[in-house]
Amino acid sequence: MRKFFLVILVSLLSIPVFSQEFKCNIQVVSQKIQGTNKQVFRTMQTAINEFMNSRRWTDHVYSYDERIECTFLFNLTEQISADEFRGSLQVQASRPIYNSSYNTVMLNFKDDDVQFKYVEYQALDFNETATPSELTGLLAYYAYLILGLDYDTFAMDGGAPYFAKAESVVNKMQNSNVAGWKAYESRDNRYWLIENILNNSYSPVRECLYRYHRLGLDRMADQLTESRAEIAESLRLLQKAYRAKPGAFILKIFFDAKADELVHIFSESFTDEKKRVFNILSEIDPANIKKYNKIIGQK
Repeated sequence: MRKFFLVILVSLLSIPVFSQEFKCNIQVVSQKIQGTNKQVFRTMQTAINEFMNSRRWTDHVYSYDERIECTFLFNLTEQISADEFRGSLQVQASRPIYNSSYNTVMLNFKDDDVQFKYVEYQALDFNETATPSELTGLLAYYAYLILGLDYDTFAMDGGAPYFAKAESVVNKMQNSNVAGWKAYESRDNRYWLIENILNNSYSPVRECLYRYHRLGLDRMADQLTESRAEIAESLRLLQKAYRAKPGAFILKIFFDAKADELVHIFSESFTDEKKRVFNILSEIDPANIKKYNKIIGQK
């Protein structure tokens, strides 16, 4: 009998434990909202945390260590009614680099068009075939966006199914009275972010995501010079997209996540490579020129 239980125990221990896709840190800040029950914001934070981290977003199996790390920081600045709130959302997501302890940022975006209703203790539900609430639509959109970016960094166009799901959320939210979902409202909102990603005119950006991460960063531990050269070449794809359509929102999104990292990568590069990279970056991302000056040793 003891031997039987020992066999069962060993069998159970040999079965890997699988988890959901996200390791998502949720923060809800509400200091600017005065004279209200602060407990509702703690409950809201818990509900969003459970929604993001307990739901299965894909059919794939993730081990505990493979979960995608991300942070959702809600800064709520106005309570419109008893159960409706307005503010901003800072979204950041990263992925690990092979054979290193380094995590690279894939997305670092502040969404200023956040408005939703939240009824305390009411479950947050999301059904892909139905129109979501403002809050669950917002969360699902960024969940699928992050999944798409993550998969794109591991395989060419690997994120396509998840970008399509993010686009589906946008389409379902077209009747919303809240800003951020429609093309005419702004050139740098949720609508245009997913439009740019799926627009063939910007396909070089998605190819860059793959080459930059999988063929570049993931190989740097073993092949530093070759991997850095691959990252430098991947920037030419961004240059191609920029010259086709300057000012594309997707390019801003890329550099908001990668500008500091690019400085770090190329500051110790060869002189010729530094100059080539600096010339590309100064053309396609002039907003960060002060950072890129460090690559060539200028202040």
